[in-house]
Amino acid sequence: MLKILRLALLLFSIPAATALADGREREYLPPEVEQALSARSVPGTSLSVYVRDIERSEPLLSYNADVPRNPASTMKVVTTYAALETLGPAYAWTTRAYAAGPVSDQVLDGDLVLLGGGDPFMTAERWWSFVSGLRQAGIAHIKGDVVIDNTYFAPQGHDRAAFDNQPYRSYNVLPDALLVNFQTVTLNIVPDPARGSVLVAAQPRPANLEIETSTRLQPGRCRSRSGGLVIAMPDGPYGTRLGVGGRYSSGCGQYSVNRAVMRAPDFAFGTFQTFWRESGGTLSGGMRLGTLPGDARLVYSQQSLTLAEIIRLVNKYSSNVMARMLLLTLGREATGAPGSAASGAQAVTEFLAARGIRTPGLVIENGSGLSRIERITAEGLAEVLLDAHRSQYMPEFAASLPLSATDGTLRRRFRTPEMQGRLRMKTGSLEGVSALAGYVKAASGRTYVAVIILNHDSADDGAGAAAQSALVKWVFAQ
Repeated sequence: MLKILRLALLLFSIPAATALADGREREYLPPEVEQALSARSVPGTSLSVYVRDIERSEPLLSYNADVPRNPASTMKVVTTYAALETLGPAYAWTTRAYAAGPVSDQVLDGDLVLLGGGDPFMTAERWWSFVSGLRQAGIAHIKGDVVIDNTYFAPQGHDRAAFDNQPYRSYNVLPDALLVNFQTVTLNIVPDPARGSVLVAAQPRPANLEIETSTRLQPGRCRSRSGGLVIAMPDGPYGTRLGVGGRYSSGCGQYSVNRAVMRAPDFAFGTFQTFWRESGGTLSGGMRLGTLPGDARLVYSQQSLTLAEIIRLVNKYSSNVMARMLLLTLGREATGAPGSAASGAQAVTEFLAARGIRTPGLVIENGSGLSRIERITAEGLAEVLLDAHRSQYMPEFAASLPLSATDGTLRRRFRTPEMQGRLRMKTGSLEGVSALAGYVKAASGRTYVAVIILNHDSADDGAGAAAQSALVKWVFAQ
């Protein structure tokens, strides 16, 4: 009888234990995380979490981990890792200049063709270096036009306001095969009390951008960050006129603000004109879009930073347009045709499948996370991070992630002495979205992959950061 009782207890205890294990894996959250959500009236159904020791096959914590959610900029983890593995860390983009006509006595009797190669980091300084190198290659005067061939990428549309109606913000700049300085000027406002005026300068200053100033200097302390300035584009975001007006308080001192302006080819041409003239070159014609003639002759080329350097900029500082250009490059390399978001997404999907990385419900729109429709599960994102940790390129990938209390988007987060420099994690934030994904080196010395994604109206209003902080502290204590 006793044996029968023991057997019955054993039979009943097995399902109970299994249910408990399943329930803990599916429903359990550390109390600190639950409290962070509860304090802001955020339901647990809005949250996905996945935590796993890199040396173990089972998760330490899995909560709604199979629910596809909007990951915001943590999607860049997927794009940058796919690019690193597919293209290699030494991959580089090349921008080229061709002479469509004979060159004699430093005079190009024809057009100069600028062939954009998709360089994601053609800053003003690097563009100046390109123009200077072209000038030193033996051309001083261009009789024809400057022809811009930006067909390396498929057209990406022209509406920078499409995402959130903020066409002047640099994070909304659209990719282009010849994108210069992120299509952005920095306006420097300097009060001149002696003259009672305000000086306005732009860096860089496209030759075809007209800046109209009507700002008045008024005495007094600074009451707002902008000092009362009004900055506008009278002809719209793609025009070539920029106006700076209003009354500027003298107590505000020097003030700088960035603005995305014009269209990519106009911006590239305008800054080319400026730097070309500064280098002593002259130009008779204007600018037009076109394709490279078959008989044009290469006169100068310049390589970009390496991919390893590029992904560091993408992830550390969460550059949307650079991430999007990576995705387009993946599409271009995969198909040979002009890079598109669709071909890039297909290339990433095929890469993940080839690596055996499961990402059910994956949706890639542009690869940057600046999207309302991109989706990935917390477990899928963690699988990408786990695969990256086993990669031969792990040092390059890990170095691209923000470091706690040190740099990038984590420079001011997790600043306790014991946690400084022990987290390498990508942040993500949109209206209604807050996410964090990466590696945590715990106090025990063990390394964990941790992913937390919150999709809720309060996510970007403190709830997401609070839940992330609670989870990371809990993981760090393991």
